[in-house]
Amino acid sequence: MEPDSTVTYRFDRDAPVTNALYYGDNLEILRKYIPDSCIDLVYLDPPFNSQRSYNILYKESDHWSEAQVKAFEDTWHWTEATEKTYLELVQKSPIKVAQLIDALHKTIGENDVMAYLVMMAIRLVELHRVLKDTGSLYLHCDPTMSHYIKVVLDQIFEPANFRNEIVWKRTSAHNDPKRFGRIHDIILFYSKSDSPLWNNVIVPYDDKYVDTYYRYTDDSGKKFLSRDLTAPSHGSNSGKFEWRGKFPPSGRMWAYTKENMERLEAEERIFYTREGYPRLKQYLKDMSGMTAQSIWADVLNIRSWHKEDLGYETQKPLALLERIVQASSNEGDVVLDPFCGCGTAVVAAQKLNRKWIGIDVTHLAIAVMKKRMEDSFSGIKYEVIGEPKDEEGAKALARQDRYQFQWWALSLVKAQPVGEQKKGADKGIDGIIRFMDDHG
Repeated sequence: MEPDSTVTYRFDRDAPVTNALYYGDNLEILRKYIPDSCIDLVYLDPPFNSQRSYNILYKESDHWSEAQVKAFEDTWHWTEATEKTYLELVQKSPIKVAQLIDALHKTIGENDVMAYLVMMAIRLVELHRVLKDTGSLYLHCDPTMSHYIKVVLDQIFEPANFRNEIVWKRTSAHNDPKRFGRIHDIILFYSKSDSPLWNNVIVPYDDKYVDTYYRYTDDSGKKFLSRDLTAPSHGSNSGKFEWRGKFPPSGRMWAYTKENMERLEAEERIFYTREGYPRLKQYLKDMSGMTAQSIWADVLNIRSWHKEDLGYETQKPLALLERIVQASSNEGDVVLDPFCGCGTAVVAAQKLNRKWIGIDVTHLAIAVMKKRMEDSFSGIKYEVIGEPKDEEGAKALARQDRYQFQWWALSLVKAQPVGEQKKGADKGIDGIIRFMDDHG
């Protein structure tokens, strides 16, 4: 059967509700609430680890919270739901995607890896749909799955729209037995078209770069780099004049007119080599830095002593998301994170004056994000879509999942959830509210 690529959705409005947290399965949220071509930037950090769920937010000393493990232990296993999604992909998705997923299924089999690829592929098709033509997607993963997921992304976004594999050095050293230390994550950067919105991001020079290239010092002690004063001539003779007894090399010409060369020399901006060739002085003090490259070793990972640490095992540093948001969006644009977790992407978007949408499948994550946004931005206005709005909704949630109800209820009183206490029903501590004593 050939795939049917004519699936469409109808929406009540032309644009989604922004500055909003959506509770629910992101596939359902995308299809229900997010119209075509309305998102400027997507960042996602999807889970893949059969031993730990990405949404286990709060660590305990000896074990993971049983309640939270229970909520997610089957998320990425091959189940009847995965089988149904697989059939939808091969029957209704674009033909190249359908053929790839079918081939991977035949090769890999029905296991956790294939379940991950199936569940991610159908969501990536939707994320491609909601992106504007000038939009970009950044998918954060570790090297365990990056090669698999890149093949899927190539078929959905087209190989020509692959922009970068970004290597984020998240730690300085790691002692892994019988292998080299695993110290990096991968961020796959794709655009929807060949003309994505792009802003150069400037990062500071590192000390080694400065020591290597800014090795000259003038009489006043200012460091400078010696730059070439020539350029390819391309057959032109306009810049082939003599300067202080020197001509440019064959096939090149001076990059400045004689008048500008005289101005630069008057400003003491020309440096002469031992052979008497002129070079341009580029002072370190005049340079804001260099454009960010594809290896990011300057963004530190979250440490326990950092103020932004929420105790979330896979929490990403705010500086990392700020760089992505700055590079691929402008003020007023819409940033979407469909696996929101503790909400670093939406915090970065809010801080940089973007609109934002965060989606997560647990009330625990929504509660964490609500508290984080309110702590970070005084008086912030936002919506939460999918939470119970009345008593009947609360009862329905309690019948559906008592843990989700527990986390939602804790969020109403701004309590921090804690792990399962193993004391039986209603005998444990579900959350903590901390009060500041007033000794005045």
